[in-house]
Amino acid sequence: MFDYHPGYQSISHTERHQISSLHGRRTLLRGAAGFAGLALAPGLILPARARQPLPKVPYVSTPQDIVDRMLTMAQVEKHDMVYDLGCGDGRIVISAASRRGARGVGIDLDSERIREANANARLAGVQERVRFRQADLFHTDFSPATVVMLYLLFEVNLQLMPQLWRQLRVGARVVSHDFHMGAQWPPEQIVRIRDKTLYGWTITPELKQEIAGRP
Repeated sequence: MFDYHPGYQSISHTERHQISSLHGRRTLLRGAAGFAGLALAPGLILPARARQPLPKVPYVSTPQDIVDRMLTMAQVEKHDMVYDLGCGDGRIVISAASRRGARGVGIDLDSERIREANANARLAGVQERVRFRQADLFHTDFSPATVVMLYLLFEVNLQLMPQLWRQLRVGARVVSHDFHMGAQWPPEQIVRIRDKTLYGWTITPELKQEIAGRP
């Protein structure tokens, strides 16, 4: 499980108030819309067919020092399998392989990004330790992952959250760049670097029990 990080103290007063109140609000949110009006209580998460179309996630590369901090937050080691959802040029899984000895899978809808990621893996000499796939995240199996990295959007995170709960094993770590998951899943770790905010979670037995009770 993540350790609490003092970077939490450096976030804005408004954000600190929002995040610090998430745990206490969880019970109150069972029958109402959650954080920012988007995080719905567990029983109110809509089936995929009823969801509104999601906004397109723009491609914005993650600075290398942020990549390094995300790997540190997730405590990535050589035995880990790191999945990057919306992998772009592949730098997160490539860094996990080259700097931590881990294996990785990058997934992106953009075929050009997948070609770029594969080329970057070859340049880094880690093509045997990483794979990149063009695929829809909502039709992908994440169960082999011990670590999942995200740099998507808040709305996308919310819709992915039940899938992460179902598929990931207990103890798997999730780190998101700039976008949290609302009151449904309060982060265990928050780190601020310049104008960037990183959020970290762990899959717990309680989450697995909760999602097991849903249809």
